[in-house]
Amino acid sequence: MQQELAKQLKILVIDDPTLAQGYLKFALQELGFEHISYTDQTDAAIQRIHDTHYDLILCAYHLRKDQQGLEFYRHCLEQDLISQRTAFVFISADTSADIVHSIIEIKPDDFLVKPFTVRTLDRRLTKILNQKRALRDILSAIDQQDFTLALERTDALLTNPARSEHYPAALRLKGELLIRSNQHQKAHDFYQAIINVQSFAWAQLGLIESLRLIGHEDEAEKRLLRLALKPDAQLVAFDLLSELKIDQRDFDMALESTLMAAEISPRNIQRHQKALNLSRLTHDYQKQFEITKNIVRFSRHTVNEQAHYYLNVARAGVDYAMASDDENTTLLLAQSNDYLKRYRQQFPRQQALEEISVLQARILYLQNEKSKAKALIDQVNDETLEADNIDALLDKAKAFHELGLYEKSLRVLDEIESRAKNEPEQARLFVRYVQQERAERDAIRMTPKELNNEAVSRYQRGDMELALTHFRQAFKIMPKNPSIALNLMQTLVFKAQQQPLSDTLRQIMEECQVTLENHQLNDEQTHRYQRIQGYLQELF
Repeated sequence: MQQELAKQLKILVIDDPTLAQGYLKFALQELGFEHISYTDQTDAAIQRIHDTHYDLILCAYHLRKDQQGLEFYRHCLEQDLISQRTAFVFISADTSADIVHSIIEIKPDDFLVKPFTVRTLDRRLTKILNQKRALRDILSAIDQQDFTLALERTDALLTNPARSEHYPAALRLKGELLIRSNQHQKAHDFYQAIINVQSFAWAQLGLIESLRLIGHEDEAEKRLLRLALKPDAQLVAFDLLSELKIDQRDFDMALESTLMAAEISPRNIQRHQKALNLSRLTHDYQKQFEITKNIVRFSRHTVNEQAHYYLNVARAGVDYAMASDDENTTLLLAQSNDYLKRYRQQFPRQQALEEISVLQARILYLQNEKSKAKALIDQVNDETLEADNIDALLDKAKAFHELGLYEKSLRVLDEIESRAKNEPEQARLFVRYVQQERAERDAIRMTPKELNNEAVSRYQRGDMELALTHFRQAFKIMPKNPSIALNLMQTLVFKAQQQPLSDTLRQIMEECQVTLENHQLNDEQTHRYQRIQGYLQELF
């Protein structure tokens, strides 16, 4: 480290005071740094960043809560608090895979593993700070959101042989700038030219993103599937594949891709939230239940932990029970009640009495205590909805619908959609889900179990058209339920014996088969499915 350079630079260290002002302070002073500030409070760090430009920020992953350092940096990125010219380095003694992935995916300038020597610190910081100085003019333009100027300065650097050691970083910046400035075809050509020389993973990912943006989705998907086999690119590949599938409205595949990414880096709560909205869109109640439990698990003892996460698990358990066979209902309701208990233990000062009343009404309904459920829900306020959070409103709309209060349910869903559209933090997926939920609850007035029971009754009485209508509605809102799929297939086979099926009904038949092939069937279901397949072979 050049001593004269080190003396000019300002450093902020965010770590435990004892540790930070011990060996780390000694190491930094050995390298010639003189302007060093320390804090272990993220609020204080944000204030300092507002007041002072720092050339380097060294931040511990573990602060007072498990992921506070990670969430601090994520917050700074989202709010554009840190200049592009500032080098940001994470420090952690924990190198477990999920922590490493959670750090790498938000792209700090470096990641130092404790313990480290003064020599290692010198080498790593010298490289980062020299690069920041070399790219300073480009980064200043990015800070100003002037991407055209940033591109001009990047091209100038790339034609300067004296800066050749910084060409790799400048090339990566150029590709990102082309995409950020909506020059998608130029980005495609640029990344392709890089790959023609050497197939860097970052260039392949950039090429895939540019292919998606110019509408070449098939080619982007082929490349993504190949890239997903490479460990160093899997996380980004699955995230990009998820976005591609959302563009194509293939929400089932988008969900699977998002879950694959979440398995690699499970501490990203935003990704779990995305998976939750996708599971809602696809009516995958089992995955919805599992995802809400993971949100609780990975937010526990972190700055992300929120009371309503526990309530959301209970709600997802009720949703799953509503769409499950009777034998699973008792178990699912027990788990929902367990999360309600954990909520009260974790957050004893937060009452949320109305939210709990809504949940309890839904549980009573599932326990065939409809009159008690109705008496409880009648006490719920449906006039002033502004004070409710969106998750509470959604549960309220479901409870109203299940208990026959359809107009109240639709009014609440209208409020949710209006609010979600006006709140930037609500993703497009959630808005789409709410619109889907409203359309379905307006068209289908019965609950999933009521639909199935009514359809079975009509089938047994020989009213096949009405039975088919009810089974189709039940399958629409429970497409992952094998019992519903079997009942619908059996009805379709009966209809096919009378007259040829339309293309629409053939498509529904295929969707039922997909559900049945992807679920573990019990003996009775297996026997029925085999019998139906025998009929299908005769018919088709």
